[in-house]
Amino acid sequence: MSGPRDKSRGAARPGAKSSRKPGAKPGLSAGRRGSKGHGHRGPQDQAPQADLIERALTEVLKLEAPADAVLRAFFRAHPQMGRRDRGRLAETVFDVLRHRRRYDHLAAAGSGPHVRRLRWLSRCLAFGDPLPADGALAEWVTAARRIDASTLPPAVRYSMPDWLWEALAARYPWPEVGRIAESLLEPAPLDLRVNTLKATVAQVDAALAQADLGLHPLPWPPGALRLDGKPALEELGAFVQGWFEVQDAGSQLLAHVVAPRRGQTVVDFCAGAGGKTLALAAMLAGTGQVFAVDVSTSRLIRMRPRLARSGATNVQPMAIDDEHDPKLKRLAGRADRVLVDAPCTGTGTLRRNPDLKWRQTPADVAELGRRQTSILAAAARLVKPGGRLVYATCSLLDTENGAVADAFEAAHPEFTRVSVGELLAAQRTGPAGVGDRLELRPDLHGCDGFFAAAFERVRG
Repeated sequence: MSGPRDKSRGAARPGAKSSRKPGAKPGLSAGRRGSKGHGHRGPQDQAPQADLIERALTEVLKLEAPADAVLRAFFRAHPQMGRRDRGRLAETVFDVLRHRRRYDHLAAAGSGPHVRRLRWLSRCLAFGDPLPADGALAEWVTAARRIDASTLPPAVRYSMPDWLWEALAARYPWPEVGRIAESLLEPAPLDLRVNTLKATVAQVDAALAQADLGLHPLPWPPGALRLDGKPALEELGAFVQGWFEVQDAGSQLLAHVVAPRRGQTVVDFCAGAGGKTLALAAMLAGTGQVFAVDVSTSRLIRMRPRLARSGATNVQPMAIDDEHDPKLKRLAGRADRVLVDAPCTGTGTLRRNPDLKWRQTPADVAELGRRQTSILAAAARLVKPGGRLVYATCSLLDTENGAVADAFEAAHPEFTRVSVGELLAAQRTGPAGVGDRLELRPDLHGCDGFFAAAFERVRG
């Protein structure tokens, strides 16, 4: 099922922090190999670029469509922009989205077009650009720099809508909630999953070394790598050949909660564009079958080139109208494993999708809760006796996570809870301290926020 977010990243650990200031989109950090980057333009050649940034910000801040889709359309409409200019524009737009409420608060004291004030705040506060030549504007930016963020109301300081801050503050005590909120203002890292159907970690490592890309192996899950910066991977031969996929480490770990065995039948019930589908197919090593089920035909179509690159021959995409589609009857009681990566608010992915927090409301959260409950109940009918059902989200909100899992368990006595910690321990993977349920957080684990609960069908 498709949801508000599009499903589909030093100390070599998932909790490693970026060396760039919070809000920077593309980043370069020290690694065991060097990385290539581009310097910023000087003030004398920024005028055309500044105008384009403001025009792009105006379009994105309408919040009529996902920010990445708006930017893709904007770049298509402005083919004259080079890669460096596109990168600068994108990093500014995403920084403004991350810090929008604080920037709006600061911009209220200035003058001139609001979007221009947002641009200057982002470029000067987050990226250290020179002050504007206009004296009054420079004085205003300097004054904004001096404001102690800790004196602002928390929802303003951490740039969240009130409803989201209140939901997190009700779930996590202070200062824990502050650490979570601060981590959501940082740019997301770029993680890779080695496709074991075609390559080994060593082969991918060597291929990226030849491209002079900084790379860190992660301690979990197996085959997870983290790159410095945001290089153009689609141009690499190893990517074209399907040696690896871009996938956040937390998302990769969900496949290990499902833990399919060779020859089994697996259903990825909310497959989206197929990131977890391909990970599950690789774990089956060409045996068994994975049904990639989704209500969005367009997302399943986007899976096709990824599927072709991966070399997986045991994946069957299945488009459905909704979770009650009659086509699902042929899978009823047949699946050894069913993964429900349910549509959700995507609050665990705000580092990479910061517009989500501005495009949703409490009413959306309530509606998602109803959909999650319905989808999970429908997916449960596909699980055979002895099979496993995994409910997952990329949300930090308990109303979408523990509350839904608890309600399912209470309403379905034919299922019993399985300890996620024990499942991962048996595979010798995952972070320390995982209990009955998986709860990944950017501030603790350095990956996107994920939740997972597992159940076994004990009778028909």
